Amino acid sequence: MTDKVIENNQVTVMGEIVSEFSYSHEIFGEGFYMVDVKVQRLSESHDIIPVMVSERLLDVSENYVGMLICVNGQFRSYNRHEERKNRLVLSVFAREIEFLEEVEESSKTNQIYLDGYICKEPIYRKTPLGREIADLLLAVNRPYGKSDYIPCICWGRNARYANGFKVGERCAVWGRIQSREYMKKLDEEHVEKRVAFEVSVSKLELLGEEELLEENA
Repeated sequence: MTDKVIENNQVTVMGEIVSEFSYSHEIFGEGFYMVDVKVQRLSESHDIIPVMVSERLLDVSENYVGMLICVNGQFRSYNRHEERKNRLVLSVFAREIEFLEEVEESSKTNQIYLDGYICKEPIYRKTPLGREIADLLLAVNRPYGKSDYIPCICWGRNARYANGFKVGERCAVWGRIQSREYMKKLDEEHVEKRVAFEVSVSKLELLGEEELLEENA
């Protein structure tokens, strides 16, 4: 059961460590730490992706800034309570880490696959330049009755397709994790720069009754 659930949330990112480890939390005596990884895009830009690492996976007291790594794991979410409301916090949960000599240009440095359920009505809109966008929120099951809530953004033909999805339908998504800066208005006088994380969708499809029947056969 656990292996099948893990298959529904698969992430691989390759890039440069650009921060030291910072303590996140502890579960059953196992400490978890956060580190930022800079992942190049095909264009000249990049994404800064937060990675959660167990102290049992790596010596988190060391400074690895500037080193290249490949992380395999899952994209996970949790709610952090702040400013009298919950804020969705996303990071890559590392299951395997490998240090690299270099990242080859042909490498797929940022890829994700999710198999989950639509948990909010899709939001479809057009940019001022006419580009079509649809926002999806996908609930991806995790072991022990938990779920991760992953925001996904679709473009063009994928956006038109996603606009017809209904809450509760099962959906498979392929794409990459992207970081995006935005300004959060705190009050009339103050704004704060924040970073949002989401899946930029390259391919998606609804998984109907046929797939469910095959799995249960």
